[in-house]
Amino acid sequence: MAERRVWLVRHGETEWSKSGQHTGRTDIALTPNGERQAKALGRYLAGRKYALVLTSPMGRAKATCRLAGLSEGAEVTEDLHEWNYGIYEGITTKAVREKQPGWTIWESSIPEGETVEQVGERARRLIARVEKVKGDVALFAHGHILRILGACWMGLAPIYGRNLGLHTATISVLGYERETRVIEVWNQSPLAEG
Repeated sequence: MAERRVWLVRHGETEWSKSGQHTGRTDIALTPNGERQAKALGRYLAGRKYALVLTSPMGRAKATCRLAGLSEGAEVTEDLHEWNYGIYEGITTKAVREKQPGWTIWESSIPEGETVEQVGERARRLIARVEKVKGDVALFAHGHILRILGACWMGLAPIYGRNLGLHTATISVLGYERETRVIEVWNQSPLAEG
């Protein structure tokens, strides 16, 4: 088995990530702080070689990839799209719960959106793709898809992504301990390191 690491990079801050609004398919730009965060991610990622760089088609992920200095040769893939939140797009969990007490994105229905299993199918396709690559891979994307990808990497059901919190502008690293897939680093903020 080829040694490789998969670097998961969550995009920088947006106005909706600050307010807690579900941001799936709406193309929200990075805030000035989000741009600063993306540049800090670049300093953390610099000096490493990536055999493959993939990014979500959304502007906030592509901008993070560009500001981090890895957009040259980066490929856009639909599989890195954020969860489709359907009618809950742009709405906070608190607002949804005012109409549906106890609602959770992980276990409740999302009218006109995706199920956790559908997002998991995309995560599994990504894993199959990166496992064929000889060398490190960087993925620029969004909170829920990356959390689900982390769960699937460990052989867990997609719903276990709920147990992996992930802030904006963070890096997580997937790798191997011998032949077993592991999470080496999770939710690391380059800004926390100075």
